[in-house]
Amino acid sequence: MQHLNDIPAKEIRPGFFGKMVHGDKSTLAFWEIKKGSKLEEHKHEHEQITHILEGELDMTIGGVYMPLKTGMVYVIPSNVPHSAVARTDCKVIDSFAPARDDYR
Repeated sequence: MQHLNDIPAKEIRPGFFGKMVHGDKSTLAFWEIKKGSKLEEHKHEHEQITHILEGELDMTIGGVYMPLKTGMVYVIPSNVPHSAVARTDCKVIDSFAPARDDYR
């Protein structure tokens, strides 16, 4: 058992600070993203579910522009290209399956 406050944040990409919780088959990521931070287009084998806790995150998912705001959720299927730009400071939860071993 852990408290989220006891998990150190890692800057995975410039402006993207994450606290990761790993199971055998999934990863839960708690992000704080600084306004103006960009995530270049990429894809991965992991299915990703994104939930915007606070802020505005502009995503392009499979070539479709998606302006995500507080309270919104979106499922990104495996191997679909996606990118993001933080319009404001954001707090985001991402669920990944299978587990993100590259985030351990």
